[in-house]
Amino acid sequence: MQRSRRSLMQGLGARAAAAWAVLACGLPAWAAPPAPALPPAPPAVVAAPYKLRVVGGLAGINQYTRQEEPFWSKELKRLSGGRFDAEIVPFDRAGVPGSEMLRLLQLGVVPFGTTLMSSFTAQYPEYTAPDLAGLNPDIATLKSTLAAFRPYLEKSLRDQHGVEALAIYVYPAQVVFCKRPLRGLADLAGRRTRVSSSTQADFVGALGGVPVLTSFAQIVPSLTEGNTECAITGTMSGNTLGLATLTSHVHALPVTWGLAVFGANRAAWDSLPPELRMLLRRELPRLEAAIWQESERETAEGMACNRGDASCTSGRKGKMVTVPVSAEDERRRQEILASTVLPRWVQRCGVRCAQAWNQTIGPVRGLPVGTGK
Repeated sequence: MQRSRRSLMQGLGARAAAAWAVLACGLPAWAAPPAPALPPAPPAVVAAPYKLRVVGGLAGINQYTRQEEPFWSKELKRLSGGRFDAEIVPFDRAGVPGSEMLRLLQLGVVPFGTTLMSSFTAQYPEYTAPDLAGLNPDIATLKSTLAAFRPYLEKSLRDQHGVEALAIYVYPAQVVFCKRPLRGLADLAGRRTRVSSSTQADFVGALGGVPVLTSFAQIVPSLTEGNTECAITGTMSGNTLGLATLTSHVHALPVTWGLAVFGANRAAWDSLPPELRMLLRRELPRLEAAIWQESERETAEGMACNRGDASCTSGRKGKMVTVPVSAEDERRRQEILASTVLPRWVQRCGVRCAQAWNQTIGPVRGLPVGTGK
């Protein structure tokens, strides 16, 4: 009788394992849905902790290595007393195009994932509103902009995509590095400048520059080969790339920042144990706050390292000239935002962008836009 029961249990386990293999076929390990429960283990066997599969931010960036990865791989287990655990992989090493992340979250293929808000540009440009080029000249302004837009973003992701937005992260400021002397933004006229988004391109074009859409990995080859002579990238990521020696001048104005949403497929979120949802609702805002603090610190340290200041402790010390934001630069920033960046963004997106802007950020910044009707 015991032998028959044991054979039955083994058979059930084998069939469940086979079903799991079929369901997961063709999907990366991190994307596969949780395995169906196997028959209960004998009382003497301790059950493994509940484990999440998470797709994080960009690999190699301090946001991931210092904040995201330690939280999911270590802190979650510690905070839950070993009941909950997680695996995390950066999205750019998970074989997932950034532009597809929202769709994969919506489908549940990725149950928990991080997506750059700039990746929404083609399909959902209204979600890029908080980080338009020239909109946020400092992190305090960025915080107020996001606070105005966040309720709209969270509701839209939940209602239209079935995605629960659990945190919003920020990368350090994106600034202009140049190989030749730079006195102010006006000197970008005629220069081929690396950009990473359409609104950055609008900003550079309005200054008379020539925007060149270039991936992060191609920044150095593009500068070295002479295809570009300036580049917009993060203060610290630019330093990591070696721009402190490849270029000579860096402008202090943040053109953009780089926001990312950490979200969950709504069904996957609702299926979590209630105590795990409570823990994440409590701890993810703390992770978000730590990432924002890290971004602000890295923005300042990146500039210090590029200059070669003694305060540089985690980057390469260069000898770059820092170009401060002049009154004329600030005037041009505001003018270009109102006359070029905003209207072209609305033109590309249409009425829904205008309505989203006028309901959220526009009143806070005193910048209403026409609906195009």
